[in-house]
Amino acid sequence: MIKQILGRLPRKPSKPADNREFEASSIPSVNTTGARAADVVTGDPVIANIVSIHGSDGASISASGHGSKVPATVKSKVNGNAILTHYEALPSFRDVPTSEKQKLFIRKLNLCCVVFDFTDSAKNIKEKEIKRQTLLELVDYVSSVNGKFTETVMQDVVKMVSANLFRSLNPQPRENKVLEAFDVEDEEPLVDPAWSHLQIVYEFLLRFVASPETDTKLAKRYIDHSFILRLLALFDSEDPREREYVKTILHRLYGKFMIHRPFIRKSINNIFYRFIFETDKFNGIAELLEVLGSIINGFALPLKEEHKLFLVQALIPLHKPKCLAMYHQQLSYCVTQFVEKDCKLGDTVIRGLLKYWPITNSSKEVMFLTELEEILEATQPAEFQRCMVPLFSRVARCMNSPHFQVAERALYLWNNDHIESLIQQNRKVILPIIFPALEKSSHAHWNQVVQNLARNVRKIFFGVDPELLEECLHKFQEDEAKLEEGKTKHEATWKILEEIAASKASNNEAILV
Repeated sequence: MIKQILGRLPRKPSKPADNREFEASSIPSVNTTGARAADVVTGDPVIANIVSIHGSDGASISASGHGSKVPATVKSKVNGNAILTHYEALPSFRDVPTSEKQKLFIRKLNLCCVVFDFTDSAKNIKEKEIKRQTLLELVDYVSSVNGKFTETVMQDVVKMVSANLFRSLNPQPRENKVLEAFDVEDEEPLVDPAWSHLQIVYEFLLRFVASPETDTKLAKRYIDHSFILRLLALFDSEDPREREYVKTILHRLYGKFMIHRPFIRKSINNIFYRFIFETDKFNGIAELLEVLGSIINGFALPLKEEHKLFLVQALIPLHKPKCLAMYHQQLSYCVTQFVEKDCKLGDTVIRGLLKYWPITNSSKEVMFLTELEEILEATQPAEFQRCMVPLFSRVARCMNSPHFQVAERALYLWNNDHIESLIQQNRKVILPIIFPALEKSSHAHWNQVVQNLARNVRKIFFGVDPELLEECLHKFQEDEAKLEEGKTKHEATWKILEEIAASKASNNEAILV
């Protein structure tokens, strides 16, 4: 009788087929296909409207925040924490029909949204390996898929990538150290213990962005400004392998998403401004400059005013920080690209270098001279004449530097045929400026190599214009004679004062000071 009564009661409706498909995953699908990209990628390490449940097992589990239930793989505890009850591998793509592969792809993406704690290598060993294998399958699928990715797939891709990559880097400060090149090279870079997973996620994102099946018009809703800003923040990673991946991905994004190009350039500018004028610390400046080198190379002529402002306000001030050695090669390439594209910028760049020229840092001075040679090689005579007086006043001081590498590098400018040609065309202005330093270096410098180089430069001028050289030599000798005469008078004056002081002291007379 009781069974008959119970049989007439309405039964609990069964779960839809879509929910059954995701039951094996620890993350349910978030059905926000029509949502804007800002709702998908936010400033948090996990997706918007996602509740992150951290359990004692070290796994981070995401669940929808719109009233949906926590999936079956998460069991709540009394203290509010959660534990991972099971994390099972999904079937391989080879084991399902073609019509089901996209659904399986989404399920695998959701499965990989679980982020494990790698600080303890003994935790979740089996689950970590399941996730690693699943990530490898995702990489293979993206590389070989036929057919455009749907909007739902793109949303889940961005969700998975965001959950794994966008995290707090927490760089360890190097205290009481100047970040010179030798300091950085001597230190072992800090590596993320989760790199075994992160590397595959980066590879997945790279292949997804580069895939011809990724429709830019759809993807731009999810790979938006917020996503790009969080990707750029990853350039501050201590791990050079991670920075290399981010650099490659950013380069692909810049090439594929034309709508984001102005925003990417502006965001890189802001990173440079903070680095130069505020923090003086950022690990990925060299990699960002590598990306910019490629971007600058593609600038159309004539250059836009925006690009010239970027050169003056960002690239030239990047010569200021003490850690210039970490990225000088890439910076020099970018600056030289501007001068090669627009020769009229030569004067602007050279005067910018003179503004930030190091006074007490000899290694930086050598780098400046090396870059100066590259810029002068692309400079035309008209621009050279505008800046040659302040430029060779600085070169003359470098030729007289007690640091032999600085003096040597300054004298090596005459080994460049184009620079020597520019100097000879304007020798009547340049030689009087540099001759005193040239004469002193050829006779009085402590380093024999510097002496020999200075004599060779002297011979070059003598071979081209011996009369000008003799004139400069005569003036130099006159100036030296005047200096010697002034020195003799100075010494004689002090001697007289000492004698007067001594005579008054012997007579016990007061000495007025």
